[in-house]
Amino acid sequence: MKVILTQDVKGQGKKDQIVDVSDGYARNFLFPKKLAVPADAKSMNEIKNKEASKQHKIETERAEAKAVAAKLEGITLVFEYAAGADSKLYGSVTNKDLAEKLAAEYKITVDKRKIVLAEPVKTFGTFTADAKLYSDVSAKIKFTVTSKK
Repeated sequence: MKVILTQDVKGQGKKDQIVDVSDGYARNFLFPKKLAVPADAKSMNEIKNKEASKQHKIETERAEAKAVAAKLEGITLVFEYAAGADSKLYGSVTNKDLAEKLAAEYKITVDKRKIVLAEPVKTFGTFTADAKLYSDVSAKIKFTVTSKK
């Protein structure tokens, strides 16, 4: 008997997988515990719709990430900080600062955890940070740290 698993079943398969089991196992164990449903036309359609919905969501998120990456290409952020006599900043530029500046000035929302900065920047100059926007989409964020006038 073909059944669709509604939960992971040890020794049988994962959730939403179609497996072939004996009639007695399905009727006496899987169905009463609501671990599976019969693989009829209705439930097969539901599985196909779930898969299509999941695929659509992935494609939408990937497209949004690519759009954000395209916006980040032409942007250079400018940070003004005060510094001591040895040109070391009072404070530092972190991934949180980059995310906040992007949101405030350009209305681009990037989660600070997705911005990869090897270490906080504590000197003047021009730098780049990587933004991992999606599993296969990344972008470079260019920023300059200058002295406060």
